[in-house]
Amino acid sequence: MNLQLLIDMNLSPRWVEYLSSNGISSVHWTDIGAYNAPDERILEWARNNNRVVFTNDLDFGRLLALTHSNGPSVIQVRTQDVFPEAIGHIVLSALHDCEDMLKIGALIVIDDSTRRARILPLK
Repeated sequence: MNLQLLIDMNLSPRWVEYLSSNGISSVHWTDIGAYNAPDERILEWARNNNRVVFTNDLDFGRLLALTHSNGPSVIQVRTQDVFPEAIGHIVLSALHDCEDMLKIGALIVIDDSTRRARILPLK
């Protein structure tokens, strides 16, 4: 898989090891940026570094919609338990199934029972 993820600060750094062990390159925001960085800065960094944002923060989808941006792609989890041990298999499935969409720009929303994908820009 050629996708590279930027894990938002509100998700555990354990995701880096989990994704790496499954062949997916990722970096946690706290390793590269300020913990209090605005969401706009995180999106900008991801866009400039060709990364997919992985988050459970609803603001990223809102920002994509408000700006009508073509990227970066965002994977948003909306589950109670956001640790890799609980939802890792669901996230991996979404990454594999939606890889082509994520490469061109998409918002993928994952919850306990469904997965929705929308191509960017959002309207």
